Amino acid sequence: MPLCTCSPLLPPPPPTVDSHSLPHRRAYSSSSIRRRFTSQAKPIFSFPPNSAKFSTTPLLQCSSSLPMTAEQDSSSTSQPQVQGSLLKSRAFWVSESIIAWNVDAGNDSCYLFASGTAALSLTGDGVLGEDVKVQLQEDRHGLPENVKAKFPHIKDYRAFRVPPDLDVRPLLKAQLAVATFSSDGRCSDATGLQLPGVLDELFSYDGSLGAVYSKEAVSLYLWAPTSQAVSVLIYKEPSGGNPLEVVQLEEVNGIWSTRGPKTWEGCFYVYEVSVYHPSTLQIEKCYANDPYARGLSADGRRTLFINLDSDHIKPEGWDKLVDEKPDIHSSSDISIYELHIRDFSANDQTVLPEFRGGYLAFTSQDSAGISHLKKLSNAGITHVHLLPAYQFAGVDDEKGNWKSVDSKILEKFPPDSSEQQALITAIQNDDGYNWGYNPVLWGVPKGSYASNANGSYRAIEFRKMVQALNRFGLRVVLDVVYNHLHGSGPFDENSVLDKIVPGYYLRRNTDGFIENSTCVNNTASEHFMVERLILDDLLHWAVDFKVDGFRFDLMGHIMKRTMVKAKDALYSLTKDRDGVDGSSIYIYGEGWDFGEVANNGRGVNASQFNICGTGIGSFNDRIRDAILGGSPFGHPLQQGFVTGLLLQPNGYDHGPEVVAERMLAESKDHIQVGMAANLRDFVLTNYEGKEVKGSEVLTYGGTSVAYALDPTETVNYASAHDNETLFDIVSLKTPFEISVEERCRINLLASSIIALSQGIPFFHSGDEMLRSKSLDRDSYNSGDWFNRIDFTYNSNNWGVGIPPKEKNEKSWPLMKPRLAEPSFKPQKSHIHAAVENFSDLLRIRYSSPLFRLRTANAIQERVRFHNTGPASVPGIIVMSIEDGHEGLPGLSQMDPIYSYIVVIVNARPTEVSFTSSSIRARTLQLHPVQVKSNDEIVKRSTHDIGSGCFTVPARTTSVFVEPRGYELLSAAWFTKNVINATIDQ
Repeated sequence: MPLCTCSPLLPPPPPTVDSHSLPHRRAYSSSSIRRRFTSQAKPIFSFPPNSAKFSTTPLLQCSSSLPMTAEQDSSSTSQPQVQGSLLKSRAFWVSESIIAWNVDAGNDSCYLFASGTAALSLTGDGVLGEDVKVQLQEDRHGLPENVKAKFPHIKDYRAFRVPPDLDVRPLLKAQLAVATFSSDGRCSDATGLQLPGVLDELFSYDGSLGAVYSKEAVSLYLWAPTSQAVSVLIYKEPSGGNPLEVVQLEEVNGIWSTRGPKTWEGCFYVYEVSVYHPSTLQIEKCYANDPYARGLSADGRRTLFINLDSDHIKPEGWDKLVDEKPDIHSSSDISIYELHIRDFSANDQTVLPEFRGGYLAFTSQDSAGISHLKKLSNAGITHVHLLPAYQFAGVDDEKGNWKSVDSKILEKFPPDSSEQQALITAIQNDDGYNWGYNPVLWGVPKGSYASNANGSYRAIEFRKMVQALNRFGLRVVLDVVYNHLHGSGPFDENSVLDKIVPGYYLRRNTDGFIENSTCVNNTASEHFMVERLILDDLLHWAVDFKVDGFRFDLMGHIMKRTMVKAKDALYSLTKDRDGVDGSSIYIYGEGWDFGEVANNGRGVNASQFNICGTGIGSFNDRIRDAILGGSPFGHPLQQGFVTGLLLQPNGYDHGPEVVAERMLAESKDHIQVGMAANLRDFVLTNYEGKEVKGSEVLTYGGTSVAYALDPTETVNYASAHDNETLFDIVSLKTPFEISVEERCRINLLASSIIALSQGIPFFHSGDEMLRSKSLDRDSYNSGDWFNRIDFTYNSNNWGVGIPPKEKNEKSWPLMKPRLAEPSFKPQKSHIHAAVENFSDLLRIRYSSPLFRLRTANAIQERVRFHNTGPASVPGIIVMSIEDGHEGLPGLSQMDPIYSYIVVIVNARPTEVSFTSSSIRARTLQLHPVQVKSNDEIVKRSTHDIGSGCFTVPARTTSVFVEPRGYELLSAAWFTKNVINATIDQ
């Protein structure tokens, strides 16, 4: 078949984005041109009564189907100029009867135009080329309240009524425009229309979609209400060759369907969709995968007919996996370890070469990586969070196409050389590495992680991975990116949804151009069928792949309503009906509030402050910034609570000493709120000595620190895949001259705050091993070289070259001397010690339910902070957790072993002694885990019951416990030595 090249409309530059508002992540839109076929579509229109007929042959051009230019769209210089443009879509068809438009036209008349062949043009004489022209009447009452709620960003637009006898449905398949005309008949303004509102009202659908399998047949269902014709091309092979057959689908109320033979199973298919596309102003013939695809060809160009219920796609014992999953009694018991699938094994020589970097590496029971995961699981980690594993762009699924650089060449360069990054960058778009935040199809496992990207391998191997992780004690969280898509338009090879129903799935601004605040092609979960696709996809992963949780990328760009529905839908899954215990599925995400959705700009979004009260988790960036200092978007040398602020300056100008003192005190308040699960109603004494709620403690920007109503709504973390690793940021922020041993202790100190806080602790893979990415602040596309993890503990990957120029160049002058200095690099002994010390923290967390309180009320009743107010010792956090015991009415007993726990975090560079009258009477001793620890420094921690004095070594977190029964001795001692002494006086 001939290859026709088509020139897509070049979009306007994306709107300026505040780089301080969003995580740095890069996704490139593909410039590749799709191979397009030339078969003609059949006309499918019906027409409104008393209107001009649409042309019976839709315009289906290829190389001639070019977008209208701005010059073509307006009148010539010899004609009167018309305000407006059909290149923009500034009007909104919000319901069957209402069109909203903020036109400034006084009493001008308003008309709707439609052309089934996309022949509309704007000239000095107005809009020409229409098949239908209908006058609209303005509704002086404005838009109805339900429309304002659904589209808050246009709530003040004028409302125009569509004639009630107009058959709207066929018009929605055409090119549409509205225009205003003055009393003398002159066109004063014109624009295109956005259709999501009317599509939701007329075509919302909850029936079958995708491929449906029965004993006798395979049926296809596609939601495409604006399409003029839809065919499916059936192929025997994953690529090449002619289709076995081409089947025209039939439409009923926006759903296109067909029924085929059972022999289709195992074949491949592509949809051919004839549809008006607003980006080109033309009827386009688009070739797209099924939005509900469950399998793909290796090149990602064809959808695989795959029945995931077939026994041959299930590993042995798959249907009974629900009974083998590790127990989770409460979401408060969860702790999360974030891991990239390729990072886990690409560098692990103990894994079979054919398994490295893929799903099957998790089935290699004797590998170094698996041994490490088992160690973490035994210590307490409950969930492994996998970075995106759906079909994403940026990595070819066919491994034979990958390029690489010989690591032996890279190893020859100095630790601060720029040669490594130059060689890696030269092939970074052609290698096997990417984080995966470039979604193409949400419902298909990524092919590059499978041993064979064709056929059913990716589905089977993903299931084997989940099964293996579950069997040695780890549940699986899938990172889902529903906030944007990598491709858009009719020609992009990675575009799917925008080919099926153009202009619907992607959120557009008030001019009709795609919003890009997430990075590219923002999706619109406020639209019914977008929300439905998200919910269906979550249920698919939970039921078909038995995933145990979901982390939502940029969750704040998704509507709160969608997130609540997702939680409810997952929670409703049952073991008997679905083979899944939905009550154990945990969901959380990034609740950042920025871009067009900020301040509920597109509806109530799932931001940190909005999501509270739902039981959905949100990342707590406040505790991260307070622990480390500054923010990921500030100066890299700005120090925080553990990195030396005030107590061990690094030369960065934090202002006068009094300012640094206040910053350190505020940081401590922020951390204490976070350690109390960031509960907005938790009451504590702030650094000024005032009793305040968590919501009354403010960030440097004046926003409340606390936002949660339940401990499981807070995900505490110090580092994640975004930005530098924990060890790297510590190495940047601490003074140049301190020892690597001190940096190792600071790394552990930061992790200890997260591990011992209320709420859900979250750890980036490798933090426990002092993992380095050679100071790379955004390694999304930095290849295996900068992202390596060594589970043999021989190296932490420090000093493997200056990190890639794109995201790091401005900090190279700070990085080079640190990377060049040999003393910065940890040795194997440091890494071993770090792993053991991190494991001890987990063991302590899971030694008592008091570290995992399940309700806000329990935290308020039991958690206290000491060493507070203006007289407090800087750099010291003292937290106590009390359990019920005899003599303490009203507080129930939760822990059969310990009645009282004290956690002391000493961020100072020197040993500290501390006495608190409120806990003086306690019979406390160092936690047994720390008594037996390999860390000789923490063993020097002491508590003297006589004086109530605690001694804690420098940069150390010490945990003291009162064993059950000792509280009676404490009470007796207190009566004898304190109360009686007071009476005697």
